[in-house]
Amino acid sequence: MSRLGWLIGLQEENLALLQRLFAPAELADGTYLSCVGDGLDLRLEVLANHRYTQELRLSYLLCDPLTGQPDPSAHVRLYRDAGLAEATHCYVGRRWQDVIGLDAPARQIIGHRLRMNTFLGKWLGYLSRQGHGVATLRRQTRLPG
Repeated sequence: MSRLGWLIGLQEENLALLQRLFAPAELADGTYLSCVGDGLDLRLEVLANHRYTQELRLSYLLCDPLTGQPDPSAHVRLYRDAGLAEATHCYVGRRWQDVIGLDAPARQIIGHRLRMNTFLGKWLGYLSRQGHGVATLRRQTRLPG
């Protein structure tokens, strides 16, 4: 299988995991919190809903000591028509362009996207094993803390 084929397969698996865990198509724009009593509360932000896409951000209520931003975090774009969920960037301020540059060869770009989407899949699997899911999601009117 080609690296691109592998990436698309990861994105299909990530969408299936996201749908099973959080049913994102049912969520309105806003912030949701999932607490399972392990001390790692998960924030799921629905940043935008469009006809064919949905933008999400997953993060814990932990902050990077240097930036003050949530870390780890993953920005995810769901492609409803294609049946894919793509991690567009992980960690605040670390878009793929920031990590590998605008002139990176296609092989390097695909490699970076493979790593991000592998990270997302492993994280979603971990969240599932910890008990996060639709039943633990609560819409937030304001962020805690």
